[in-house]
Parts: sequence; C-alpha cells; structure tokens
Amino acid sequence: MTKCIRLFTGPDGRSHVEHISLPIGLHQKVSAAHFEESPPHASLDWHTAPCEQYVITLSGTLEFTTRDGEGFVLAPGDVLLATDTTGTGHRWRLVDDAPWRRMYVEFA
Repeated sequence: MTKCIRLFTGPDGRSHVEHISLPIGLHQKVSAAHFEESPPHASLDWHTAPCEQYVITLSGTLEFTTRDGEGFVLAPGDVLLATDTTGTGHRWRLVDDAPWRRMYVEFA
C-alpha cells in the first residue's frame, strides 16, 4: 500500500482531508500526465482542483489548508489525490527554499 492524502468535497459542499492507502499495482485510465514547477516561496490562494487527479511531489515542501482549517504537509515523494473539484476549495504555500516540482496525473 502507498500512503496518499485525499482532498475531497463532502456532502456539506466543503473541502475535507483524509489519509488513505492506495494498493500497489493499481491501474487507472488517465487522460494526461504533465510536470509543473512553482518557484520557492510560491503560494496559490483558494481554489478547487481543475479535475480529479493525482499530484506527486518531486521537490519542495508545502502546507495545504482547507477553509475549515484542516491541513496537511506534502513533501517529496508524497501523493495527493485531489478530487475537490467543487465546493470551498483549498490553498497551498511552499514552506521551504525549494521549488515545487510535481507531476499531475489526470483521470480519464
């Protein structure tokens, strides 16, 4: 099993966080995969995920927060499953001096 943090929209219409495990060998259909980079100390204010996707952190350490104050930290090697495509959303900020390099894997 691989540890994963899931951002999702609950029945209350708000973004929430849960820690889940992904089975090794899981196959899923995807529509796209791409790499992105944000400079050190970057941040992104309130937003929802543009689509359901995995976000795999390659470098950088980030702090994520929901509007209800739920939070978590992502570090290199961590997997985020972003499914909060509606609702109140989340924000993030880099908390170290490294750029955030990541790979997005968008679901089909």
